[in-house]
Amino acid sequence: MSGAAGLIRYRAKIEDPKDAGVMLSTLAIGLASGVGLYLFAIFAAVFVWGVLWVIESIDPEPYMLFDLAITAKDSAGLKEPIEGVLRRRRIPFELRSTSSEEICYEVKLPLDTHTDKVSEALMSLNPAQSVNVKWEHKKETK
Repeated sequence: MSGAAGLIRYRAKIEDPKDAGVMLSTLAIGLASGVGLYLFAIFAAVFVWGVLWVIESIDPEPYMLFDLAITAKDSAGLKEPIEGVLRRRRIPFELRSTSSEEICYEVKLPLDTHTDKVSEALMSLNPAQSVNVKWEHKKETK
């Protein structure tokens, strides 16, 4: 109750509407159990849990947006193997630019994927030449 009162009193911003719904639902469940409506509180808790489970399963996987630049002497020959590595790891990508020495992609890296593992895979594509991999975090524009 004090959490909801704090939101109203201090006019706190809630960025995700789902968070506001959860806060108000838990407030209602707490009030229901406080006045002795235990069966209603249990039903409401199970219902809210089920709705949140469905909503969370529909939400896209969270990711971080990166500019990925790969530099090599023969970058054109590495384009297909690079894209193969990204596809095998289920990393969405979009080619941004290509030149004789550099290929740039915009990459949506899932939060549970580490850049160092992907970088190692990309650098091992052609051990005969030096392949440089550079990740630059991008702010997502809406």
